Order: sequence, then C-alpha cells, then structure tokens
Amino acid sequence: MQKIIIPGAEPFFLPAGKTGCLFVHGFTGTPKEMRLMGNYLQNEGITALGIRLAGHGTDIKHMVRMRWQDWFASVEDGFHVLQGICDRVFIAGLSMGGALSLLAASKLPLQGAIAMSVPYSLKKDWRIKLAIPLSGFLPVVGKGESDAADKKTEKEHIAYSDYPTRSIADLASLLDETRNNLTRIQIPVLMIHSRSDGTVPADHQKKYLSHLQINNHEAVMLDKSGHVITGDVERNIVFHYALEFIQTHSRS
Repeated sequence: MQKIIIPGAEPFFLPAGKTGCLFVHGFTGTPKEMRLMGNYLQNEGITALGIRLAGHGTDIKHMVRMRWQDWFASVEDGFHVLQGICDRVFIAGLSMGGALSLLAASKLPLQGAIAMSVPYSLKKDWRIKLAIPLSGFLPVVGKGESDAADKKTEKEHIAYSDYPTRSIADLASLLDETRNNLTRIQIPVLMIHSRSDGTVPADHQKKYLSHLQINNHEAVMLDKSGHVITGDVERNIVFHYALEFIQTHSRS
C-alpha cells in the first residue's frame, strides 16, 4: 500500500512528565521542523506532541481543500490528547503555527503559549484579496530562496515546494482571527523572533506585543537565524528560553 504522508513528515509523540507541550508547525511545513525542540524538551522531562496540520505533509492538492478552521481543529485535537495525559499543557508554534498557538491561547485552557516567527499580517498585495478567484488560474506561488543560516539542517527540512494560492487566502483569514482575539489572552506568552528573518519582518513581534493586554508576556529577539528558528544556528537559545518559560509557569 502506498503511503500518503511524506516520509519524515509524520507527527511525533515523546512521552515524559506530567507537563506537556503541543508543537504546531508552519504554513506548508511539517512536524519535523518542531522535532528537535520536542526532543530537547522531552530530555528535560516534558512530554512533547507534534501534530500534523490538516492538508500538510501529504500532497499540496490536499492543502488546497483545507480551510483555516481545519488547521485550528488539528490544534484542538492535539490539545485534547495531551490534556488527557498531562496535568499542564503548553503550546509552541512556528510562523503560522505561532498564530494558531496565540489563537488557541485565547480559546483553550492552556498554561502558556510560545509563539515563534509569527506574522502579524501578510505583506500588502492586492492579489491577496483575489487569491480565491486567482487560484483557478494560478494554483501555486513559488517560494523564494531559504534564509536559513544553518544550511545542513535546511537541506533536511520537509515542506511543500510551493505555496498553494487558495490557502494564502485562508492564512490571511487566520491572521485576522488571531488579531481579533489577542485581547482575550489571559495566559503567559513568550514570543521569539529573529532580526534576520527574511520571511516575517522582526517588527511583527512588536505589533503583537503592543496588543497583548496581559502583563506576563516575554519577548526574545535573535540575531543570526532565519525564519525557521527551531532548526537554525540559534536553536539551542530558543530551546533554552522555551524550557525556562515552561518550568517557570508550571510552578505558578
């Protein structure tokens, strides 16, 4: 029988202690981009679950059929799995996964949220509003060159090679929904970004922080990493801050 999931794009579950962390990958990405972070936290006694968002890690035509609500439902599924085996559940997301994590922070009984390389909005482009009708003529949009500083890890990165045009409209809608719910977040939030991110400008972090109405939020700014900070040259710094954040707020 032919496999549907791309080899290496599978979700992961790494059992450890009674504190758990749900990992959410990015737009067109796969759980693999969160795996190193999951391994690190498991070694520190934290149970790690990396979900595969609906339509990802299989064939790009599957992603086109998904709406942003399907992606959020994947997050909810993961949360309920971890809630059944852990006393405390945190969430950590990269890029679009970070936006989903912030949205989850406004709706689910989480202990804390870690949002990395998160876009506040998409670049101003008249074509985004027309993405749905345009997708009939232009089904995919090519990706630019990778901004990763760690070229070895980047070669092992698994993701779709293009952006599905129809899904860009859903990404824009998801970011709208996330922004509209920021004031509802009452749990601790850690945001991590890189000044060298070639996909999402670093000032997007400041935009998010200015709209969070909670006092217990933290921000870390890296210098050398590209967009996928969980697999780049400063990943151990990311992992350290994430671990410290989880440990601190597990005690509270």
